[in-house]
Amino acid sequence: MVNVPPVSASKIRLAVVMDPIENIHPEKDTTLALLLEAQRREYEITYLLPEGLRAEGGTALGRGHRLRVADSTSEWFALGEYVDEPLSTFDVILMRKDPPFDEEYIYLTYLLELAETAGTVVVNKPAALRDYNEKAAILKFPELAPPTLIARDLSSIRAFRRREGRIVVKPLNGMGGRGVFVLEEGDPNLSSVVETLTQGGREHVMVQRFLPEIADGDMRVLVVDGRAVPYLLARVPAEGESRGNLAAGGRGEPRPLGPHERRIAETIGPGLADAGLLFVGLDLIGGRLTEVNVTSPTCVRELDRAFGINIASELFDAVEARLRGRP
Repeated sequence: MVNVPPVSASKIRLAVVMDPIENIHPEKDTTLALLLEAQRREYEITYLLPEGLRAEGGTALGRGHRLRVADSTSEWFALGEYVDEPLSTFDVILMRKDPPFDEEYIYLTYLLELAETAGTVVVNKPAALRDYNEKAAILKFPELAPPTLIARDLSSIRAFRRREGRIVVKPLNGMGGRGVFVLEEGDPNLSSVVETLTQGGREHVMVQRFLPEIADGDMRVLVVDGRAVPYLLARVPAEGESRGNLAAGGRGEPRPLGPHERRIAETIGPGLADAGLLFVGLDLIGGRLTEVNVTSPTCVRELDRAFGINIASELFDAVEARLRGRP
């Protein structure tokens, strides 16, 4: 049984905003890995659900519970006392809510920004979460990415397919490979897929040239405070699949970081850190950047187990450095 200790005023106070903790898969959940490291450092941890966040006047507040975690597949958490207090009372807030990155998500970043303005370190920075849409962010680095189109009209998407041949179409606000379609040249389903994903032409989608190197894996590279973790997780599609996402049945293969992945991480990592993105997951296929994951990057537990490292410790070292630099 996990016990929740009493509050100590001398401890770093950390809050985590996440989806229901009872629904995670503890053996592979990155948020749990982060919380286990925070607990090892004797942080006081509070668990906040998104619906418990609100603002009155210029003050952001949160409802939730004190939290204790355990590295267990049966009893990985215990809730303690109920709390309802200003978000600015926390030293650190981890924003780990999963997409969809919709209007409600954006509203949460506004609330977190109020806490940040009052001195709380928010990981990742709320404004950067808005600026770096996980799909569209690659447009900031066109020389590193495959040919990419963001559009909502069928004619533009048809023209792109004529130029590129086989294409991938996916929503801008999703995760885990949901809603991702691979369309062959001349595929008669193009119109239907585009109509569905764009909600009848009302929402933009991302379209990319299909990269056959996906057969060797969709490479997840973690970047902590601008520096790449020296290992990656290759997410290899299951037989008959075109998606490497683990949530879509892909197989994770831990590997040392390759030269293409290292070059891309070193090229864009420092700028990500300067923008306030301390924990990022880059997705690469065939040495091309396909996504910049900033909301709730995963794969920490797989890499920690495979190589005997502690990625969460690197992140909290960076967080504590920022705490020491606060006015």
